[in-house]
Amino acid sequence: MLRSYQKIKRRKSHVIQLGKVKIGGNNPIAVQTMTNTLTTNTKETISQIERCAKLGADIVRVSVPDEDSSTSLKEIVKHSSVPIVADIHFHHKRAIESAKNGAACIRINPGNIGSTERIKEVIKAAKDNNCSIRVGVNSGSLEKQVLDKYSEPNPEALVESAKLNIKILEDNDFINFKISVKSSDIFMSIKAYNEIANFCEYPLHLGITEAGGKRTGSIKSSIGIGNLLLSGIGDTIRVSLSDEPEEEVRVGFEILKSLGLRNRGVKIISCPSCARQQFQVIDTVRNLEKKLDDISTPISVSIIGCVVNGPGEATMTDIGVTGGGNGTHMIYIDGKKNNVVKNVDLENYLENLIRQKSKTIELEK
Repeated sequence: MLRSYQKIKRRKSHVIQLGKVKIGGNNPIAVQTMTNTLTTNTKETISQIERCAKLGADIVRVSVPDEDSSTSLKEIVKHSSVPIVADIHFHHKRAIESAKNGAACIRINPGNIGSTERIKEVIKAAKDNNCSIRVGVNSGSLEKQVLDKYSEPNPEALVESAKLNIKILEDNDFINFKISVKSSDIFMSIKAYNEIANFCEYPLHLGITEAGGKRTGSIKSSIGIGNLLLSGIGDTIRVSLSDEPEEEVRVGFEILKSLGLRNRGVKIISCPSCARQQFQVIDTVRNLEKKLDDISTPISVSIIGCVVNGPGEATMTDIGVTGGGNGTHMIYIDGKKNNVVKNVDLENYLENLIRQKSKTIELEK
């Protein structure tokens, strides 16, 4: 029910195919994460992938550091409900094996994959196995010749690395690829992405690399990724956190939902609470966010502790509650007053109400 008063005009980009997911053009901006299990532990890796997929992850990346991992990839791909990206560093043979074992995309880092001839071998494997490629430029691992030229990582160095590898791919008649130019520095990332966005029309994968823990990483990623998305730049995103991959998916969707670019799950509008609150807003919101994680139906909920802003916010959401005195609270549905509840377990009441509403929305589709 919440309306956005400004629509972001997205940059024009080519469409590529990553398994069943289309990237670029007017397709939804894909949310990606990466497993942190041992890839050789296929059971744990598949379990983690599926937990992320249930939260909405469109794509999951898996590290492939050795031959045993690329062998395990075959089993992982077979049981995954989302396309798998093989993350390759140093060993081009792992990229070739991953393409043969079912990876939908190979992420190669130009700074450490080796010679042009090795990249050509990877391109051939990708062509032969209908596999896309991500040119994953990173400020922490640029090519020697690029670093020699610029002395240190900077936006121009990131872009030059990307351009060198774009040329190799194009010279080998391969255009099924996307690009990233990541840095842990927000300003460096933003400038590099803007430059590469103006240079080509290939899809761009956004991220602030090594962003940090849940709190700092979420903030840095929101600023960096959000800035680019507001400019219309970006076709896939990954929020890099020193946390579980499920949390990366949650934060990624929150960024997209805040900008009106994806609409999935429960979107809660809530007050910070103060002495006027008539119920424990913070605890109610915190617990409901956890309990309602499984809902994918887009639904907006306002949870406001008193009548100052409560009625106004409730008129703009699918479900709303405004705290009243003596344990009496007003419930709004579809922006209108519906009923008053008194002395109820508000948390459970709202959970049941939201679940019923989500089912109604699904039936009405």
